Amino acid sequence: MREVGEQSYHYGVIGRAIELIDAGGEDLGLTELAAHMNMSPAHFQRVFSAWVGVSPKRYQQYLRLGHAKSLLQERFSTLETAHAVGLSGSGRLHDLFLRWEAMSPGEYARKGAGLTIRWGWFDSPFGLALVMGTEKGICGLAFAAETGAEPTLADMRARWPNADYVEDPMMLRPLAEAIFAQKGEAALHMMGAPLQIKVWEALLRIPSGHVTTYSELARAIDNPRAVRAVGTAVGKNPMSWLIPCHRVLRKGGDIGGYHWGVPVKRAMLAFEAARDDRASEKEADFPAVTGEAEETGRQTA
Repeated sequence: MREVGEQSYHYGVIGRAIELIDAGGEDLGLTELAAHMNMSPAHFQRVFSAWVGVSPKRYQQYLRLGHAKSLLQERFSTLETAHAVGLSGSGRLHDLFLRWEAMSPGEYARKGAGLTIRWGWFDSPFGLALVMGTEKGICGLAFAAETGAEPTLADMRARWPNADYVEDPMMLRPLAEAIFAQKGEAALHMMGAPLQIKVWEALLRIPSGHVTTYSELARAIDNPRAVRAVGTAVGKNPMSWLIPCHRVLRKGGDIGGYHWGVPVKRAMLAFEAARDDRASEKEADFPAVTGEAEETGRQTA
């Protein structure tokens, strides 16, 4: 039986905040925002701090509609460069290590025949999440906050219609906990057409807190004219959040669509941007090592 946990509750507050800010509440102060949420200022502040670790006022900056354009200007990721310097989809903000295996084209053509896919519902920072997995690893991750639980499950099952489905949250729980705590290791079983898998692999090279465009993705897979096909592959990504399709924006800076609801995409981008800024601030707090101490460090490394 599904339960709404603390993280889903926090996402519910974030979703309401998005609606309020879009309706013209960009400049509301803490007390006014809390009143609109029917919460005390202290409780409202605690929810935001627990969810992302920044103040509501600062978080408003990440939720504004113009934030996507600023991300594109300031945190655009050239995927060839990201790959060259060893960046990966796990990013520098957490310790979740991803490894993946892709099914063969023949296996993909069988639409899941012979596969047992286990599934379960879990609490997540972005509302109720559906996690699916095979014996090789996670094959599906979807979010139901905007689309509803039953349509989300039906959508995912339709991707591999010939598979056998077994509800088994106990088997998937350790993987789900690693994903949402962003610690440990998660194996991914990519089940898609060859072009889709190439696009999803490129998505894994976008660092956390950064964004790219559909045309950049097309260039990254050596097919610069395939922008429309790349967009379709992004939309069919079966492992949202893990394979970060939410980090892809339109060329002009518009946030674009998102299969599980644009508010979820905006919350993910805001969540990562805030975490990235917090990490940068923490790194800046450490004193620089210079002079004799620096030389000593090199000698003992």
